[in-house]
Amino acid sequence: MMKKYVLCGASGRGYKMYAENIVHDYADIAVLAGIFDINPMRAEFVRDCVDDSKTIPVYTDFDQMIKDTSPDTVIVTTMDSFHHEYVVRSLDCGCDVICEKPMTIDAEKTREIFEAEKRNNRKIIVTFNCRFMPFAKRIKEIIRSGAIGQVLSVDFEWLLDQHHGADYFRRWHKFLKNGGGLLVTKATHHFDLINWWIEKEPVKVYANGELSFYGPKREERAERCSKCPYRKSCEFVMSGFDDLNGVHSDDFLNKMYFEPEKIDGYMRDQCVFAPSDIYDNMSLSVRYTDGVLMTYSLNAYMPYEGWRVAINGTKGRLEAQEFSDRAPDADQPKKITIYTPDNEKTVHYVPKATGSHGGGDKVLLNWLFREKPEDPLNQSAGSREGALS
Repeated sequence: MMKKYVLCGASGRGYKMYAENIVHDYADIAVLAGIFDINPMRAEFVRDCVDDSKTIPVYTDFDQMIKDTSPDTVIVTTMDSFHHEYVVRSLDCGCDVICEKPMTIDAEKTREIFEAEKRNNRKIIVTFNCRFMPFAKRIKEIIRSGAIGQVLSVDFEWLLDQHHGADYFRRWHKFLKNGGGLLVTKATHHFDLINWWIEKEPVKVYANGELSFYGPKREERAERCSKCPYRKSCEFVMSGFDDLNGVHSDDFLNKMYFEPEKIDGYMRDQCVFAPSDIYDNMSLSVRYTDGVLMTYSLNAYMPYEGWRVAINGTKGRLEAQEFSDRAPDADQPKKITIYTPDNEKTVHYVPKATGSHGGGDKVLLNWLFREKPEDPLNQSAGSREGALS
């Protein structure tokens, strides 16, 4: 059955993950009926990228879009701090919601979403694409099989390199009011993975954070890269600015961000050493149901990118790690190793997946827009899973 979708938030994720795929890969079962953004230039650009005929209507009034299009589902890909507003408004209009992670950024907004979902009897899907990565799925299958017995503790380390990590400090994410910090906007993936892998819920969290690397740590800085007199010598400059006229060499970035800036003032090339109130160095101690304990760390200034996890159980220990394509060990085969008390070691190799987010995005898209298969591993996530991460 053909379903009607609208996009709320003409973001990069909204464009590449949803608008482009609905129009090009799912047109037999889905129609993109409208695109909303408070910045009309950005909304029109996203529309023009996916629709040569330019017939998909663009809106700066969310309510008008809902009235005109009567969608089945609203896809929310705005700035994180506005997720709850459009989730609640969509539910109150009788629509289901597909919401990008994080579902929202604080407890009060979470309660508003719960209440709206209940009073309208509609459904929220939170798109935790890491659940659909083949590597993560295999870890889940091994734990579910009982190979390490009852889970007792977890050690989880996530490293963002100075390419990926720094970019959060060039964008709106650098302020808590916009995204809740990296423990919300980024680590929501990681906490959801642990919740899903071990099938427990967090009951107590102790967290520490520090802005240790980015922020106002050096005097040679400016408000933004494109106007910075130190950009020729700064290793963190956003590449692509050949002079100080503010024109980027990448036409996509110009049309998506730098030209629409004249409407909303949003700067995509903010200096990573300008003031910021989020952390780049974080550690947590978490207690889950049944007494399971986790130690977790996230650092956003590492020399390479990847993650490591060790999950300890009554019958053994599972170890796994994954590196980004930029890391020195990126070509290593992906493996999951099980150690048992009798000195046995079992290695499970997982073929490297293709596509964005470790191959998870394409699987998730099929899950969202085509008929859903059986869900023996509980990969589908709703509002409760969004709240617990």
